[in-house]
Amino acid sequence: MGTPTDVVALATGLGVALGIGLLIGLERERSKRAKHPGGATGQAGVRTFALLALGGALAALLGSAAVYVAGFFVACLGVASYRATARSDPSLTTEVAMLVTLLLGMLALSSPAVAGGAGVVVATVLANRRRLHRLSRQWLSERELHDLLTLAAAAFVVMPLLPDHAIDPWGALNPRRVWMLVVAVMAIGSLGYLSLRAFGLRFGLPIAGLAGGFASSTATVAAMGERARSAPALVGASASAALLSNVGTVVQLAVVMGALSPALLSYLAIPLVASGSVAVVVAIGMGWRAFSASNDRVTIGTGRPFEVMTALRFGALLAGIMLLAAMLRARWGPESLPWVMAISGVADVHAAAASVAQAVTTGGVDMATAAIGVFAALVTNSCLKCAAALVKGGRSYALRVIPGIAAIAIAFGLALTWA
Repeated sequence: MGTPTDVVALATGLGVALGIGLLIGLERERSKRAKHPGGATGQAGVRTFALLALGGALAALLGSAAVYVAGFFVACLGVASYRATARSDPSLTTEVAMLVTLLLGMLALSSPAVAGGAGVVVATVLANRRRLHRLSRQWLSERELHDLLTLAAAAFVVMPLLPDHAIDPWGALNPRRVWMLVVAVMAIGSLGYLSLRAFGLRFGLPIAGLAGGFASSTATVAAMGERARSAPALVGASASAALLSNVGTVVQLAVVMGALSPALLSYLAIPLVASGSVAVVVAIGMGWRAFSASNDRVTIGTGRPFEVMTALRFGALLAGIMLLAAMLRARWGPESLPWVMAISGVADVHAAAASVAQAVTTGGVDMATAAIGVFAALVTNSCLKCAAALVKGGRSYALRVIPGIAAIAIAFGLALTWA
């Protein structure tokens, strides 16, 4: 007899396995009844899947020999099930689901949380068969699917292979962090593209802009600039989304400073609220005409979610700026904090703010100097956004975005003088 903890862990694993089997089985039962409302079909249903998941858990408990027997049994069961239903339903979905259910049942004993989450994902995928088919056959074009696969490869194949440490003498160039910026540009472009397709002009781009701001406001400004250049009718909406991304920047600044130095957050509370409020106002004001347009559904079938070379050039530019900032910081020393923060803020205002907050916590800098450093980083980062708006989006887009970005930085500076 094991300890009470072991008994609870065993009961939890078996309970999760049973829940996974019931969940997937209910979906398969509903699916087969929808296809064959007249009676029995010979396909596995809720009881079969529940027993398969429990059988997988028990096999994992008994040892490797039982696992082999269970796997062989499910393979034979799958073959028999397919042969019985091949004429009426040639799909292999149920048979594959049987194998997956067995494996999830085995996993439930050692990792019940992972197995439970995976079981929910499996059931969701099975239940959304028609939506997924419509997505792949009607909604996404071949070129769009290729671009999304490129994004997935960049995020899940290339990025894990890159070293997660600095490779230069100044400790500035981290290949994985630089590549994350490249992926952010592609992901934000894809998010904006898909949001526009799914939610229309009125809600699609604002959602993408606000969400993108939490990843990288600079990347969002660049991605929305590409959207505006490829679809001139969306210049106003793209500019509004780019300005809305600055709300994410302000919120993230507050989170970073609050985590590292609550005293600095309290000192800069009024400037942060002021700049965030201005960001919301200018974004709504800039996009009001676009949001109230009658053609809420915009057709963009000839566009692309992102341009790979544009994202690569953007990453290379930021990497060069980060390297230059590190070289100058090493040359000038810590006494030139505001100037160094100004240069560092070009590449990443949040990293610069984190550095300042950490210095305040350790007593290396006083509050007033730290506040000036944060403001300097925000100003230079705003300059980079303005440059990105002009280069990526063109003159019309830049004329809409640059005044708004300048107003946000000015609001922070004015509030800082009054704080």
